[in-house]
Amino acid sequence: MTSFTPSAPKDTTVSALTLARGRAVHLHNVILGLTRQTRQPDELVIGVMQDTFYEDLPQTDFPIRQVQVAGRELPLSRARNTVATEAVGDCLVFLDVDCIPAQDLIADYMGYAIPGNGLVMGEVNYLPDGAADEGWTYSKLEAVAVRHSDRQGPPAEGLKRCNDYRCFWSLNFAIHRQDWDKSGGFDERFTGYGGEDTDFGRELDERGVPIHWAKGAKVFHQHHAHCMPPIHHIPSILRNTEIFADKWGHRTMNHWLTAFRLMGLVGNDGDALVQLREPDADDFALCEQQSDQPYANTARVLRYLRGEERIAAE
Repeated sequence: MTSFTPSAPKDTTVSALTLARGRAVHLHNVILGLTRQTRQPDELVIGVMQDTFYEDLPQTDFPIRQVQVAGRELPLSRARNTVATEAVGDCLVFLDVDCIPAQDLIADYMGYAIPGNGLVMGEVNYLPDGAADEGWTYSKLEAVAVRHSDRQGPPAEGLKRCNDYRCFWSLNFAIHRQDWDKSGGFDERFTGYGGEDTDFGRELDERGVPIHWAKGAKVFHQHHAHCMPPIHHIPSILRNTEIFADKWGHRTMNHWLTAFRLMGLVGNDGDALVQLREPDADDFALCEQQSDQPYANTARVLRYLRGEERIAAE
C-alpha cells in the first residue's frame, strides 16, 4: 500500500478526455457529471469517431472541443493519442463515454496524477438498466451501483501499486502530462476492439512508468447491451492478438480466446488462429448482457462452458 494524500499545485490544470461514436445519451450524462464536480475540469476534449460532430450538448462552464478521428473500425488507440495531444491540461483524465464521473473524480485525480506517480486507475461501479435515465442524481446512482465481482477493488485509502500490467483498463484513468510523454502513447497498429490496453500497460512496465489503483476517482458505468466474451468483435481480436504476439512474443486476451475455442467459434490453422463460424443466436444468448445484469462477465461464461456452473436462462 502506498499512503498518499491527494495534493497538487493550485495552478494544476486538468483536461477531461473521452472518445465517442454514437452513444449521444451516454455522452450527455458524462458531461452532466463533469458539470457537477467539486472541481470542474478546465476543458473537455472529445475524440469523435464518426462523420458528424455532436450537437445539443449540455451547457458547461468549461470549453468543450470536438476533434474528429477517422477510421472505419474503432480507432481507439489513435483517438486516445489524439485527444491527449490536443489537450492543454497538466493532468489528463480519460473517461469512457459510458462512465459518469462521481463528484470528486477530477479533484481526486488532480492530487493523485502528479509527475512520477504514473498511471492511476480510479474506481468503477456498474449501474443496472434505467439507473442513468433523465433526472439521475448521485444518491440514486450510489444506491444501486455495484462493483464488478472479477475486478480488483480499490485500496482502503490512497494509492496501491499495481504490479501486473495486464490489469490496466482504459475505462477510467488519469496520468500527468510528464508521465504520458514517457509512455509513448497507445500503439496505433491496434484498431477495432481488443488488445490496445494490455499493450499500453506492457509499454508502461517496460518504460518504468508505474501503474496504481486509487481509492476514489470513481465512475458509474452506464448500462448498455454488450457481450462478454466479445463474440461481436472476433475478427479484430484475432488480428490484434497477433500484433501483440509479434511485438512481445506471446498472445494476449487468452481468456476470451479460450471461450471462443470452447464455443467452437475459433480454432487453429497451423499456428494461426482462425474464425470457424459466425456467432449464432445461442451464442449471443449466452454472452450478451441482460437488462437485469449490471455487467456481462466472461468468467461466468467460462464456468458454464467448462461445466462448472448452470445459467438460469439455459
